[in-house]
Amino acid sequence: MKRVIWGLQAAGILAVSFPLSLLPAGFGEVLGGLLYRIWKSRRLIAIDNLTKSSAFLGLSADSPPEKIIEESFRNLGRFFMEVVKIYYGRGSRIVGETAVNGIDNFEKAKAKGKGVIFITGHCGNWELLAITWSSKGVPFSVVARPLNNPYLNGVLERARARFGNAVIYKRGALRQVLSTLKGGGCVGILMDQSVLPEEGYVISFLGRGAWTTKAPALIARKTGAPVLPAFIRRTGNGNEITIYPEVELSANDDREDALKDDTQRLSSFIEDYIRENPSQWLWLHRRWKRVPQGATGLPDTAIKG
Repeated sequence: MKRVIWGLQAAGILAVSFPLSLLPAGFGEVLGGLLYRIWKSRRLIAIDNLTKSSAFLGLSADSPPEKIIEESFRNLGRFFMEVVKIYYGRGSRIVGETAVNGIDNFEKAKAKGKGVIFITGHCGNWELLAITWSSKGVPFSVVARPLNNPYLNGVLERARARFGNAVIYKRGALRQVLSTLKGGGCVGILMDQSVLPEEGYVISFLGRGAWTTKAPALIARKTGAPVLPAFIRRTGNGNEITIYPEVELSANDDREDALKDDTQRLSSFIEDYIRENPSQWLWLHRRWKRVPQGATGLPDTAIKG
């Protein structure tokens, strides 16, 4: 019975997404605006998340959370339309016109011969980031969770593969990640979603404690692969990718403290992105779940100081 439901879901989504691919990408903003109005539960989560982060971000009184979150939904709708058009073969212009800054940072890191770890978050059109990078002739593997619907997951997997993207599924990912890096490949890790306690640390994120994956820091220390922050942002009707220089890892002699320092440092790049582009981050997920209210993720000395 479950397979029948999955099949119907997949058929329905494909039937809707194909005609959408014929429309201008800007139509996605209309869809996003509609979603903002009808998806009340996620709208309220997003507004609450931003409200509690407003002081950290230094938002002014003329930037009410509701206004930013509505814009965030509109951006999400446009990003969805861009990806739909690309996966149906109608988005070559979107990919081709996406600017890439900092390629020299990548070349310098790649020359070390240990592979490259890219860290990013659910910022801008993160799916387009991977597609564009692969379109430059650089095979790219992304660590991700599979979709609950295996039929839809298979469709997405094949679409990504057409652009040179491979997916390393989170369960049992370490061996494949290490193999990819050993072969000089590139691995991308999204590190801005809550993880289980055994998978990371509680660090400060936008002024509050949040469980954050330690995988990038752990893998970098194990392999010697350089870590490069990479982000994509919307610029008018286009997109722009920026690749930052290699991040220097902590010199702390204590292994656990060093890993936590690294995780905080890497996560700070996502904070900087959100500060500069508050409407282009995915506010609607429960980033701070499983952490006691009021926890900051900072050492007691830092809190008292």
